[in-house]
Amino acid sequence: MKDVIGAVGRRKTSVARVFLAPGKGNITVNKRPVEVYFADESKRSEALKPLVLAEKMDSVDVKVNVQGGGMSGQAGAVSLAIARALVEMDGDNRLVFRPERLLTRDPRMVERKKYGQKKARKRFQFSKR
Repeated sequence: MKDVIGAVGRRKTSVARVFLAPGKGNITVNKRPVEVYFADESKRSEALKPLVLAEKMDSVDVKVNVQGGGMSGQAGAVSLAIARALVEMDGDNRLVFRPERLLTRDPRMVERKKYGQKKARKRFQFSKR
C-alpha cells in the first residue's frame, strides 16, 4: 500500500492529517464529503487550492482527519497538509506552490491574556482619581 501518501498540516490550533491515493477525486473530511464539512465556499476553495493548482482534482482521492481550532484554522491546516503530500507525490509541484506560499506554515497564534488586563492587549480603564 505504498500508493498512499500521508502528510500533516497545522494552522493556529488545528491539526490536519491527509492521506492521498490515486483515484477519481473523492474528498472526505472527518468521514464527511468536503462540500458538507466546508459548507462555506471560501473555506472550501482555500482548503483545496493546492489540488486546483496542481490540477489533481480528478486524479487523486483525499482523506482528511482534522481537529482543533475553528473553520478558518482547519481550512489552512488542510491546505498545508495537501500541499505537502502533493510535493511528496511529485517534486515538481514545489515550483507551483512556493510562489503561492502554500508550503509555509503560518506562525500566527492567538496571544495569551495577561493578568491585570481585560484581554491580551486591551487594558481596564485607567482612572487618575
